[in-house]
Amino acid sequence: MEVPGLAHSISSPLSPCEGMIKDLSLDAIQLCERDGLPQHLLLHFTLPFDYKLRSKSQDGGVSEMEELPVPQNIKISNITCDSFKICWDMEPRNKERITHYFIDLNKKENKNSNKFKHKDVPTKLVAKAVPLPMTVRGHWFLSPRTEYTVAVQTASKQADGDYAISEWSEIIEFCTADYSMVHLNQLLEKAEVIAGRMLPFSVFYRNQNKEYFDHVGEVQQNQMLPSVKDNSGSHGSPISGKLEGIFFSCNTEFNTGKPAQDSPYGRYRYEVGANVLFNPNTNLYFGDFYCMYTAYHYVILVLAPKGSRGDDFCKQRLPALDLSNNRFLTCKQDEEGDGSLVFHHAQDVILEVIYTDPVDLALGTVAEISGHQLMSLSTVNAKKDPSCKICNISVGR
Repeated sequence: MEVPGLAHSISSPLSPCEGMIKDLSLDAIQLCERDGLPQHLLLHFTLPFDYKLRSKSQDGGVSEMEELPVPQNIKISNITCDSFKICWDMEPRNKERITHYFIDLNKKENKNSNKFKHKDVPTKLVAKAVPLPMTVRGHWFLSPRTEYTVAVQTASKQADGDYAISEWSEIIEFCTADYSMVHLNQLLEKAEVIAGRMLPFSVFYRNQNKEYFDHVGEVQQNQMLPSVKDNSGSHGSPISGKLEGIFFSCNTEFNTGKPAQDSPYGRYRYEVGANVLFNPNTNLYFGDFYCMYTAYHYVILVLAPKGSRGDDFCKQRLPALDLSNNRFLTCKQDEEGDGSLVFHHAQDVILEVIYTDPVDLALGTVAEISGHQLMSLSTVNAKKDPSCKICNISVGR
């Protein structure tokens, strides 16, 4: 899994969360033991609770806030798609009085939204003071591939229930990571449940407009070239915006056994024999599982020639599938015939196949289809339905 670099600091106002606090707070925590010390903190949202703060008095007098150490040199590390580890330095004065940390966490792009009417509530997350570093984890408030800002206060709970607080630390920016292999395997298991029975197919096909194929022939020496995958599908997918490839389809109509004559991508179709792209010299990877607020679901698969640049990319990031034994796309020898390769695809999901190397038009044929160009079916930059119980996992949002 790719992990973003260490966070960096930017200038900080006195109260970074004033005017941008959601109606959220925490008073339930779970501590996990490591080497005898509570090092990891699992934060849970609960209903808001009331607490009072002791800060600067209205007459300008010295407040208890100034007696507590301000977190310095904040570092964010071990960033995943729904967690991060945080630590900081503190001056020793009154360090023993610290009972809690107040953590102000905001999506960077939304930090000026969601203005909360109670301006005196200083933070979204409240954590008991535990040895640092500690891990902040929670898929209900951390999403993959999202930029956040974070600032910290130290606090001391008083006998009367009030809190003395420090000034805010500097504001730190960081970005959460992609789905890990663990998360992708969870998506894979969900996709396998609904894949359905396998149907035979013989060609991969790619629809585009006539100008695209003219450009390939006249400018690109007949080579269809890989391009960077768009941001369609799961927000945490490690291939979005990174993997280079060429999209192909392979689904067939149940009644004809042939590709559908309609397409959202253009009225001209390139067809190539399945064995050209999919054979024992290619590796197959699971890339994503999603839907677009519809009843049907999409599975993204990656076909990468062994040893290719795309293959190297996928080996570190995506679950590999057995070519002859998986629930989505298979290639195996025909034991009852002449031993040639036979191919099958899953019936109940729409497969989007990314081939990671250039493809010569001369390896197949281009012809105009007789159906319609159904633009409503396009998946270009399509956003995944976050509420679907079939294709979402309990990590990130």
